[in-house]
Amino acid sequence: MSFKVALTGNPNSGKTTLFNALTGSNQRVGNWPGVTVDKKEGNLKGHKDIIIQDLPGIYSLSPYTLEEKVARTYLLKERPDLIVNLVDGTNLIRNLYLTSQLAELGIPVIIALNMVDIVRQRGDDIDVAELSELLGCPVVEVVANKEDGVDVLINEIIHASENDYYPIPLDFSYELENELSEVRNIIDSYVEKDLRRFYTIKAFENDKEMLIRTGISKEDEKKIAKIRDKCEAYFDDDAEAIITNERYLRLEALSDRVLQKADIKQTQTDKIDNIVTSRVWGLPIFALAMFLIYTLAVHPNSPGTLATDWVNRFFDETLIPAVGSLLESANVNEVISSLVTDGILAGVGAVLGFLPQMIVLFALLSILEDVGYMSRVAFIMDRLFRRFGLSGKSFIPAMVSTGCAVPGIQASRTIENDRDRRITIMTTSFMPCSAKLPVIALIAGAFFPRNRALITFSFYFIGVAAILISGVILKKFKSFASDPAPFIMELPPYHAPRAKSVATDVWNKSKSYVRRAGTVILLSTVVIFVLSNFDFSLNLVTDNPSESILGVIGSYIAVIFNPVGFGHWQATVATITGFVAKEMIVSTLGVFLNVGADVTEESQALLVAFNKILGTPIAGYSFLLFNMLCMPCFAAVGAIRTEMGDRKWTLLTVAYQMGFAYAVTFIFYQLANFFAYGVFGMSTVIAIVVLAIMLFLIFRPVDQVRENKSYRAELAHN
Repeated sequence: MSFKVALTGNPNSGKTTLFNALTGSNQRVGNWPGVTVDKKEGNLKGHKDIIIQDLPGIYSLSPYTLEEKVARTYLLKERPDLIVNLVDGTNLIRNLYLTSQLAELGIPVIIALNMVDIVRQRGDDIDVAELSELLGCPVVEVVANKEDGVDVLINEIIHASENDYYPIPLDFSYELENELSEVRNIIDSYVEKDLRRFYTIKAFENDKEMLIRTGISKEDEKKIAKIRDKCEAYFDDDAEAIITNERYLRLEALSDRVLQKADIKQTQTDKIDNIVTSRVWGLPIFALAMFLIYTLAVHPNSPGTLATDWVNRFFDETLIPAVGSLLESANVNEVISSLVTDGILAGVGAVLGFLPQMIVLFALLSILEDVGYMSRVAFIMDRLFRRFGLSGKSFIPAMVSTGCAVPGIQASRTIENDRDRRITIMTTSFMPCSAKLPVIALIAGAFFPRNRALITFSFYFIGVAAILISGVILKKFKSFASDPAPFIMELPPYHAPRAKSVATDVWNKSKSYVRRAGTVILLSTVVIFVLSNFDFSLNLVTDNPSESILGVIGSYIAVIFNPVGFGHWQATVATITGFVAKEMIVSTLGVFLNVGADVTEESQALLVAFNKILGTPIAGYSFLLFNMLCMPCFAAVGAIRTEMGDRKWTLLTVAYQMGFAYAVTFIFYQLANFFAYGVFGMSTVIAIVVLAIMLFLIFRPVDQVRENKSYRAELAHN
């Protein structure tokens, strides 16, 4: 019979690191039933019968976010045999707040006191034996990132199956305990013994979900309401705030007994934060860091670019010719041979060729995250985002999206405000993900060869600007208007990057990138090869791609893109295939510009041909601007559908992204042509009108929207 262990703790307390240390490679990832939050579980090292369930990081069991709801539901319904509560020793009171709630569940608990090395570096001292006695359960000192103390913790988990470590719930003030006793007497018959303390407090707090779960009668609920009203009048506060305050008072008293703090002095982390998180230098330093990262990733002489060139030459000069010769000697049909070489190998090769640069980018971003800087970026951007009606939590999915839009969209789950979460889902894919970088490299090489890093870097900030502008516009509409969600985030101490952690992160992201090349891209190259080599009568048209199925479709649709600078069927078809996967834009252009599908963003023949059909750097930048801001790939749209949970909102999201991308590109192309070449016509006038409408949507007073009675009624209802 299996022994279930729930691993829980605050976000950024080192829980994932400890989970990896406890389970090693014995891990499985899925989704919680009914929700899209990741579910991770694994077997304890050397013990197949002990299952470690990694719960989402939470601050309390009074849930506001989806993660907190998932964790509470699991603990109440599944009733694990043991809870391992990871507590960050550097922030003892805040972390023990969750512990105080776990103690009310009637489930055995072991405390894993993490980051004790940093506690000692500060000169602080935690009396672990006293803490264990006061909490009524074992307290094991660990340093999760070094796996110190993990063996001791494993032994405690093993012994827990024979010993019940029930923690001691906090006692509140005399007055409050009397009121809680009255509530408990009422709900005693509705709940099982182990959970009476938990449900008593939840009933007192008027937690509707928990009251419904008890099945309490309306009459008894009214009795509890009278007790609550009496207590709120005595304490002059609302019930939930009374409980929260009581918890912190008791935890402060506990901390005074077990924690001996050294004299407060400015740490190295504090000194660095005085600069990198300052109101003056925070944003410029962040901008410089991003510029250096993209420069190192895409600079012609960077290791990533040099390795990319080698991989491309290997595909172009060795692998594809060798496979072609092998198929020819085997008398394989010419069409099948072309499908394998010009379609599959060339298409997949164009994506894999970019992998070395992606590895450099993944590694640099992972190092910044591991040293503790990226959490500061979210803090810095919260100041900026809040001015535009969004929370800094909206920037976290945007950061994740620079790797891939899919996990970026999924990261919006941490935003408890549904309206903010929808805006984040609708806008986070504006960031330049790894799949968009080959397209950026193509345009930069074709039109801006001397400023590649600058062009790449510009789209990072265009993505941020698009998110902010969209936030302002959407917040003015009734369906999205609300105050920004509160933003709380732990800022971990700075430390040197850990080679194992960075390598693992780079490996996982690179593996995901390669998996796309072997699945989505592989299938897409086959489909595109067929559509670009056959006409509607299924006749071969290899000598004239414009007569192919894609060529004809592109010719009809191209007129839509005339006003934005790339009304050529080749560019239109490339844009369409980009909806399948953005990487496909490069190989598609290679096919339809008659330079071969085995081209990459560095291929001179493709750069020259693409430059020729678009003609001007303005047109090239317009093509890039639209493809960066428009609807993301199908995989990302699928993630949007999952996170929105509604087809209507998914269609609205895609419509907004397409409309926003077209409007911004149209304004840029027409006004840039006017200022650069003096071109003025009806399209220029329309562009000015569109710009005026966008400015109106940005700057129209909020009060003008909020006068709507139905909006006020909705706010009152919520």
